[in-house]
This record gives sequence, structure tokens and C-alpha cells, in this order.
Amino acid sequence: MSVSRRQAIVGTGTASLGFVLSGAVGSVFSGTASAAEPFHFHGYGELVPDPAKIVDLPAGFTYTVVSRAGVDTLPTGEKLPGAPDGTFAFPGKKNNHSILVRNHELSPGAANPVPHLPGLEYDPGAAGGTTTVVLDGDKLISQVASLAGTVRNCAGGNTPWGTWLSCEETELTPATNARLTKNHGYVFEVDPYGRLHDTEAVPLKALGRYPHEAIAVDPKTGILYLTEDAGSPYGLLYRFLPAKPLGGPGSLRAGGKLQALKAAGASDLSVFTELGTTLAVTWVDVPDPDATTTSVRKQFADGAVTHVPKAEGIFWDRTRAYIVSSYAKAGSAAAGVHEGQVWEFNPRKSTIELVVRIAPGGRFDGPDNITVSPYGGTIVLCEDGDGENYLIVVGDDGTPYPLARNAASDSEWAGATFSPDSKWLYANIQGDGLTVAITGPWRRK
Repeated sequence: MSVSRRQAIVGTGTASLGFVLSGAVGSVFSGTASAAEPFHFHGYGELVPDPAKIVDLPAGFTYTVVSRAGVDTLPTGEKLPGAPDGTFAFPGKKNNHSILVRNHELSPGAANPVPHLPGLEYDPGAAGGTTTVVLDGDKLISQVASLAGTVRNCAGGNTPWGTWLSCEETELTPATNARLTKNHGYVFEVDPYGRLHDTEAVPLKALGRYPHEAIAVDPKTGILYLTEDAGSPYGLLYRFLPAKPLGGPGSLRAGGKLQALKAAGASDLSVFTELGTTLAVTWVDVPDPDATTTSVRKQFADGAVTHVPKAEGIFWDRTRAYIVSSYAKAGSAAAGVHEGQVWEFNPRKSTIELVVRIAPGGRFDGPDNITVSPYGGTIVLCEDGDGENYLIVVGDDGTPYPLARNAASDSEWAGATFSPDSKWLYANIQGDGLTVAITGPWRRK
């Protein structure tokens, strides 16, 4: 992120504290508490400086560096690739084990690419992909390549059938990058349990070819919701109606219909500042999902769909999805200005509601990846700002609190994901090539 940072959060009420929160989300953050009960979660306290100058945490919390890019060696002899990004933790085959599928956001020509192994490769000219990591708490058991030959694997999402959908954040083709032999901008399915038995990596072309960011899957319907991080114009929000919903590993290859979101009365979501703003949504068919001649987001007439500046993370929690818009800067093409929004999508009501907004001017900015804590449904955001970067938790009253600070560099946080037993929060410090395991008194105070 190359924009200036250090802006304070301004506004009235809870907005002056950094985040503003609608009543609907307050009930989520309050866990099982009724609306009459007082708010009680106010973060975990201020951060304690780390003597090792890697991760500052609240008192009572500890971390372990579980892997280091360029230092750790894979079983095939190559060094662990860098730029770890979106990640999800699946249950391991042994008690308390976690299996992480971890993206590597590497561009063509990057040093130390994901190894191109039989059955894993898509394009021999591309450096990105995924690694699969087995952990026992904060103890590394193994890490191996699991997808290779892709470009800028940024975020993605887990499926109800226990696979990871790894997203390429690019639109590169052999015509725009001579290293490549195939078109890019696809989603690839990675199975941590080895059920696909592919002879090569398979792009899920029906999900569209565009700068994918993240995916969430409704476990009741099997419908996919996708974000696009793009500019000129800004990206869109999508849904994918699979031909074989909830069909298991490989089922998305059967195809389906890709549609883009249209929010009533809105051509650009950044213009909204009022918490609780709720917009009815409809869905518009994408004419050419594979972007044969025209980028997907450019295939619509003005006003036909709704654009989102820096559409980033999306995460499914129970009956809804939370969607992040990382920022909309003054002087940009965005209709409004903010340092972060979170929208709640309700598929039953076909609405989106603005539930978190970071106004310019405070400690935090640039939320990117998102997850939800198993302890009371607290949102956890990975910051990709300009300057120091934090993992952030959101209090019941809407105040943002620091959960962790990258004390080693200004690199972004990415890929926050809780272990299946809820004891560990795994996260990546992308530029430093670190994956860390954080634990502590998670229960809400």
C-alpha cells in the first residue's frame, strides 16, 4: 500500500474511538448476551513490547514463529517460498493438529518460487501457489508445496467440504507477460486431504477471470461470494451459483453462473458513512466470465453494477458474510473517503449493511483479510496500512483494539485464521515471510 497513513479516526460517539458499529452487529459481538445486557468486551489491553522485536502482544499472550520463508527447507530441497498471504486452518488427522493451506503472493520471475512438482503445476512460467503446513499447536510438523505455477495468490476461502479456494489477484496473460504460457486470474481448489488426485492444477474458469481477492461459501446453499481488488474502474462483488452446489471436492468444475452485485441507489459503496445504512441488492449476470476481450468489471453499462474501492477480505460467519473495503482515499476516483469499511451481507434478506467504518485520522487503517473469532464472534482484521501494521479486534462498543503489532517491519499482516480447537490464531507477516502462532486468554473479558 503506497498511500500516506497516520490519520486519526474522527467522528462522534463510538466513531471518535475508531470504529462505528450498528446495532445489528452489536448483537453478534455480544455473543449470547441480550440487547439489555451491557457491553463488556474492550479488547485485551495495550500491547507489551516484544524483546525480540517481532510481535508485540497484550499481557498474557505469547507467540511462536512456526515457519520462515527463505530459511526453512521443503522436503524437495527448495527453500520455503515467500510472501505468505491468505490462509485457512483445517482439522488435522490427529487430535489438536491443524492443516494450514497458505497462499504465496508471488509474481512471475520472483525469486524462490513455489516448487513446480508433478500434479501441482498450472503454468511453468509462474512463481506463485500454495503450501500446506501441518502444525501441532505451535510446533511445525511438515510443510509442502500444494499448488504451483500461479500468479499472486492473494486470499481465497474455505469450502464446507474442507478445501481451500486459492485466488489469483491478476489479469496477466502471455500477451502482457512474456514469462507466462497461459492466461491468469483464476481460482484453484486445493485439497488438504488429497482427495482430488489431479495430474495438473485445474483453473475454475466459471468463477471468472479477474483480480480475485477472497471467497466465502454459504454452507447452507453452496453459493459462493467473491471480491475483486481492482482499479480503473474499481472491482465488484460477485456471487457464483454452482451447477452442483455442495457437491464436494472438484464439484465447482461442473460450472455455474457468475453474477455481479448491484446495490440499490449505489454506484460506489465508499460514499456511505452512516452506520446501519442498509441497501437492497440484486444480481446481474456476467456476460463473459473468462474476460475474452474485456475485463469482467468493464462489461457493464454505467450504473448497472456497484463498484467497491479495494474490495478485500470476505468471511462467512453463521448466516452472513462480512466484506471488507480496505480504503477510499481523498483525491482518488472513489465517491467517498474512508480508511476501511466492513459490510454485512444477509442472503436471506438480500441486503448489505454498513457495520464498521474507519474514518480518516487515527491509529488504524487499511483492513484487508478478515476472520471472526470463535470467542463471541469478534471480528479480527489484518491491517495492510502504510507504516506500522496491526492485527485488530473490534470491541462490543465499536472501538478498535490492537491485538498484535508487527514490531519487525512495516509489512502487512495476512491470513489470520483460528485453529480448529480455537486455541491458536495463525497469521502471516507477509514481507518478512513469517507465519506465527498466537495464543493467550482468548475468552472475552
